Amino acid sequence: MTEAPFLPRERLFKQQHYFQNLTKHTYLKGRYDVITSVAIPLALAASSMFMIGRGVYNMSHGVGKKE
Repeated sequence: MTEAPFLPRERLFKQQHYFQNLTKHTYLKGRYDVITSVAIPLALAASSMFMIGRGVYNMSHGVGKKE
């Protein structure tokens, strides 16, 4: 027993041919693509670097150490 494909084979080949023959980039087309793939990772990296730097500063100066 076989299942029916999601798309007809001819339509799938047509779409593959279209996307493989594009000369310009297909990513970062709109505003929201830039937000999700650039801004969020940059914010995550910046906040983690800030927290690591703050932790190193606190450890080297003995901040929060129990007496």
